[in-house]
Amino acid sequence: MNSAAASTVHALVERQAALQPHAVYARSTESERHITYGELARGCRGVADVLARHGAAAGETISVVMPNGLQTLRLLLGAMHAGYCVNPVNLLSQPDQMRYVLAHSDCRVVCVAPEWKARVREMVRAFDRPVTVIVVDPDADALPGETDAVAHGPSPSPSPDAVALLMYTSGTTGMPKGVMLSQRNLAANAHAISAEHALQPADRVLAVLPLYHINAFAVTMLAPLAHGGSLAMPPRFSAGRFWEQATQTQCSWINVVPTMISYLLEGAKPPLAQTLAIRFCRSASAALPPEHHRAFEQMFGIGIVETMGLTETAAPSFSNPMDPAARKLGSVGRASGCMAGVVDAQLAAVPDGTTGELVIRGPNVMLGYYKNEEATCASFTPDGWLRTGDLGHRDADGFFFVTGRIKELIIKGGENIAPREIDEALLQHPAVLEAAAVGVPDRHYGQEIGVCIVLREGCACTEDELRAFSATALGRYKTPGHYRFVADLPRGPSGKVQRLKLLPLFEA
Repeated sequence: MNSAAASTVHALVERQAALQPHAVYARSTESERHITYGELARGCRGVADVLARHGAAAGETISVVMPNGLQTLRLLLGAMHAGYCVNPVNLLSQPDQMRYVLAHSDCRVVCVAPEWKARVREMVRAFDRPVTVIVVDPDADALPGETDAVAHGPSPSPSPDAVALLMYTSGTTGMPKGVMLSQRNLAANAHAISAEHALQPADRVLAVLPLYHINAFAVTMLAPLAHGGSLAMPPRFSAGRFWEQATQTQCSWINVVPTMISYLLEGAKPPLAQTLAIRFCRSASAALPPEHHRAFEQMFGIGIVETMGLTETAAPSFSNPMDPAARKLGSVGRASGCMAGVVDAQLAAVPDGTTGELVIRGPNVMLGYYKNEEATCASFTPDGWLRTGDLGHRDADGFFFVTGRIKELIIKGGENIAPREIDEALLQHPAVLEAAAVGVPDRHYGQEIGVCIVLREGCACTEDELRAFSATALGRYKTPGHYRFVADLPRGPSGKVQRLKLLPLFEA
C-alpha cells in the first residue's frame, strides 16, 4: 500500500504496521512504556472488539472524556480504525457545555477517566437514550475486557467519506458547534503536515497539547502515521520540565501554541544540550506576537515555523516554509494542503494587500456542522469556499497575515482597528507579559478600546504609564481608553484568547 492510497486512518495505521511493525509509534515521557506500530494495529482491533461488545455499531459516535495518555491514543485511533466516529470532549468545558456536547453528539458509548466517572454518569442518566459508560485508565495497557484473542488479520477499512471525528468548537458565545471531519479529511491533513515540514521516520514530536484539541489530534497523533515517525507524550504541559522531557525522549521537533511559548520564555534557559537536537518549533492555533517570536529564537536557538488552522480544516491550512530565510515574521504562512484566498463583505475576491475575510477550500475542509444545517450553509460561500471568520490579507508572495476575528474587530468612530495591533504595541513594554484588546461600548465613538494586561512577575506598571506608552506607540486615536490588570486571560483549548469574555470587566 503506498501513501497515496492511505486515505483513511485505518490505512495509515495498517501501512506503518506492515512497513515497520517494531518501530515505536508513541512513548511515555514518564517511563519506558511505549507502543510499536505492530502493537498499535493489534490494539486497534482490540479496541474495536471491546466497543462492539458494548453494543456500539460501526458509524456510531464514541465520546472520550480523558486526559492524554498512551491508552487515550489507542482508544481514539482504534475507534476510528474500526469506522466509529470519535468525539474527544474538552476537559476544560463548563459542566453545562459538557452535558450539551454529550447529549448533542448522540454518542452510544462514553469512555471516561476514573476521576470523571461520577460526573459523566450523572450527566448521561438524564438522556433519552441509553449510553454505556466505560471507565478507562489513560495509561493502562489495555481497555477493560480487552483480550489478545482478537483476529490478527487486517479488519475491513471504513469509507474515506465516513465521519471519523466529531469535535466541538469552543465559541465565544452560545453552545459549541460539532465539526464533522471525514476519514479522508484527517488522512489528507496528516500527509500535508508531514510533507510541509519534511518529516521523516526518525522524527519524534513532544506531544504536550491535549488530544481533545484539533492541533494535537491532527499534528501530534495523526501526522506521524503518515511518515512513520513517533511522538513522546507527557501527561500535561509543564514549562519547568518541558526541555528535559524533550531531551530524554529524543524529540527532534516540538509543537506548541503561543501561550506555551510565553510560559517557556518566562522560565530558565536550558543547557544547550537540551535544545541542540530540536530542529524546529511549530507554533499554531493563534497568532504569535512577533516580540515573542524573536525572543524565543534568540533565547533557545530554535527556529519557529508559524502555522494556522481551524477545527473546520482538520488543523493546519497555512504554514511558513521550513527554510528560515523564506519565513515572514508575523505571517501565518502560505496555504498548505489546500487553497486559500481573501474576500470582501460581498464575498468577492480582493487584490493582494487588501484586508478581508480569509477563505479556504481543499481536501481538509469539514463536511459541515452536526445537526446544524443553518450554520453549515452560513459557513460556506455559494461557490464552496469555507469562511474562516478571520480578518487578514495576502501579500504579493502568497503569504497570509491575520489581523483578528471579524466578530472581534474594534470599530471606533467608524474606523476599523484590529485588536492584534493594540496587543503587539503593548507587548513592547518591558513590564507587559500579555495584552488583549477588545471593543468596549461607547456613546460617543460607538466603541472605545479596552485592554486587559498581564504583567510580568516582579514587574509593576501603572495605567498612566501604559497610557503614555500607548500614545507614543499607537498615536492618540488608537490609545486604549480603558485598562484592566488581570492575573490571566480567558482562553479556549487551542490557546486563543477569548476576547469577548473580557467585556464584563469593562462594565461600569
